[in-house]
Amino acid sequence: MAPDMATVELAFSALPAHVRTARLIVTAVARRSGVAEALLDEVRLAVGEACSRAVEAHQRHCPDEPVQLELTADGNRRFQVIVSDTVPGEDAAGGTAAAEAGGMTGDWGEFGDGAGDLGLAVISGLADDVEISSTPKGMQIRMSWPTGS
Repeated sequence: MAPDMATVELAFSALPAHVRTARLIVTAVARRSGVAEALLDEVRLAVGEACSRAVEAHQRHCPDEPVQLELTADGNRRFQVIVSDTVPGEDAAGGTAAAEAGGMTGDWGEFGDGAGDLGLAVISGLADDVEISSTPKGMQIRMSWPTGS
């Protein structure tokens, strides 16, 4: 890792009450990373939506597995948040569906339904850059915002 890159990793139980804690931690790290005060509500809301989706999927398919977050402030003047679940696409209800809204690309398992599309559109409107993808272990939402540093 480059010396100017700081990463915080967080894993939490798939319980709705822990989403609030994740939002608070992400907001604190975003502030410390140089994200403008005016963007912190957007960071908090987008991360809350992504974490809520992961918790929901875990509760249905793998309640004992933790939801993973990775927070990175890099030298490219970006603060990035990655929310990962461990629900493989083929295990998700309804299989894997493409989710394309507001420039987001990738697959998002069971969240390809109408309600899921709305949530993804909300995330897209809040984050500066969003990428949704399948991984061998599950699904991942990568969001980023500019920093002033």
